[in-house]
Amino acid sequence: MPASILEARNLVKKYGDFIAVNDVSFIIEEGEVFGLLGPNGAGKSTTIAMLSGLFPPTSGSGAIGGLDVVRDLAKVKQIIGVVPQELALYPTLSGRENVRFFGELYGLRGKALSERVDEVIGYVGMSERANDRVQTYSGGMKRRINLAAGLVNHPRLLFLDEPTVGVDPQSRNHIFESVERLNRERGMSILYTTHYMEEAQRLCHRVGIIDRGRLIALDTPKRLIESLGGGIIQLGLVTADERVRAAVESLPAVRSAAFVAAEEGAEGKTILKIEASHGNEALLQVLHYCNEANIDILSLDLLEPNLETVFLNLTGKSLRD
Repeated sequence: MPASILEARNLVKKYGDFIAVNDVSFIIEEGEVFGLLGPNGAGKSTTIAMLSGLFPPTSGSGAIGGLDVVRDLAKVKQIIGVVPQELALYPTLSGRENVRFFGELYGLRGKALSERVDEVIGYVGMSERANDRVQTYSGGMKRRINLAAGLVNHPRLLFLDEPTVGVDPQSRNHIFESVERLNRERGMSILYTTHYMEEAQRLCHRVGIIDRGRLIALDTPKRLIESLGGGIIQLGLVTADERVRAAVESLPAVRSAAFVAAEEGAEGKTILKIEASHGNEALLQVLHYCNEANIDILSLDLLEPNLETVFLNLTGKSLRD
């Protein structure tokens, strides 16, 4: 079993009575891309801030490379790179000058610094614009230079906090390719936070799903998706009739059925959420039952298995709510 590069143990962060992170524990193995997937405000950035030493946890602990993130913070900072959600760049300096500045903070000087700066700028595809001021960049270009700054010290563990928010498709793809290359070619361990399920599915070996400060699921994307079986059918009905629910749940291709709250603006309708073991078969069986029982269907949604559906199934709401 690979050695762990990061261990988070029962992390809690409180602001007065508000609990931003609530008893979060996970391990990242050396060479792993680990995703924290959840909506805005779920606690992803706060978790990264505690683990990267921006502020201490209220309780719990974290270790990186065997070093405690509070007691051994100076040593921890030498082996991590942090790319925050908020851009940490000086707009009147060029992209190259920004990356040099961060390199100097890590103690790099002279030829070694120049070579390292050229290397990471090339890695993120910004060599042609490196000498232009950051204030002339698009949002995506700023994100790419932000990533380069986080790579300049050749970290063993890279924290990437929502790195594609507000970027153009070209820069988004550059960031994806950079993450994949860093992991494949350098074996770099990466903690990647996002609220885009397609990013987690593409990039991450394992995913922790976080909501309202709690880690509610953790596994490979494949296993999380397989846990849904054949997906989810959402049936809009006039009333929440328990006899209908029980009859649907007894169908051979249905795993479970439960009434859930309808979305805002959907008054006069109740939603029967049906977990299918076999999607197409379950759909046919449900429609046949409703037809035979003269049940009016107000709406019908078939949700294919993916991480978005996993989140919906666990929380009852969309990932982007």
